Amino acid sequence: MNTVDLDKVKKALVKGEIIALPTETVYGLAANIYNDKAIEKIYALKKRPAYNPLIVHIASSNILEQVAKKIPTKAKELADIFWPGALTLVLEKQDQISNRITAEKKTVAVRVPNHPLALQLLNSLNFPLAAPSANPFGFISPTSAEHVALYFKKELNFILDGGPCSHGLESTIIGFQNDKPILYRHGAIAQEEIEKVTGSISVKNQNNSSPSAPGMLSRHYAPRTPIQITKEISNSIEQNRDKKIGVLSFQKFKNSHSVINQEVLSISGNLKEAAKNLYAALHRLDQMNLDLIITSLFPEKGLGKTINDRLKRAAKK
Repeated sequence: MNTVDLDKVKKALVKGEIIALPTETVYGLAANIYNDKAIEKIYALKKRPAYNPLIVHIASSNILEQVAKKIPTKAKELADIFWPGALTLVLEKQDQISNRITAEKKTVAVRVPNHPLALQLLNSLNFPLAAPSANPFGFISPTSAEHVALYFKKELNFILDGGPCSHGLESTIIGFQNDKPILYRHGAIAQEEIEKVTGSISVKNQNNSSPSAPGMLSRHYAPRTPIQITKEISNSIEQNRDKKIGVLSFQKFKNSHSVINQEVLSISGNLKEAAKNLYAALHRLDQMNLDLIITSLFPEKGLGKTINDRLKRAAKK
């Protein structure tokens, strides 16, 4: 049930239920981090593998030390600048944080979301929330309450409706090795923005067996419809002219092949706008019973890196 009633949602969480939570990045499936049965419900509902950790959402950086310890100086600097916001930090976990949340790792992923309803809810609770994206494992993340309902309407009692997500991409994830920052996942805060604070950082965003953070698997964020990434959209359309095709493009694509199903992410060529629109466009295309979605890579800069990361993982076979 879609709702904006925080009292009902709070009571459900206290009772050990899971709910759908809006954030500025994507919608999440949220549960009390100290209730292992509720955490198990998240893994079961998403069909998420046990080796893939969850992200803990807290109300404020003031309570970060309730979930993490031995926090590097650079992590504190990043939190001061980007929280509340679309940055997740992977830090050494406090002992009371369940190994189920961290996939048996000694680190915990944590962030402060920048969404008024999410913050209002978190501030009303005496426990943080674990909240992975509200989609079956591996599929397109939801950026509206309607997307969540398409996936889980029968399984969830409450979908907290906070409107469309303002960023539309998952958080950027930064971890630390020997106190040096490492980028585990490209996200809604561009790598270049992080490096203004940290200096140059290394990227380690691929791990299929024991990921340090969510979003590191080679196939992820995928529609049910196959995706083809091409350098020349027109040629790919011609080669697949016997198929029902959808086109996902950055700016307006001159369509000379009568492709009806076209999603343009930013007519003006704005990467931030394109990032916000990406998942919603993929959801629409995926509901059209297409044979193929054709796209091309975006400029490899700023949020273009994040968009390209998502497209490559979505297209992976």
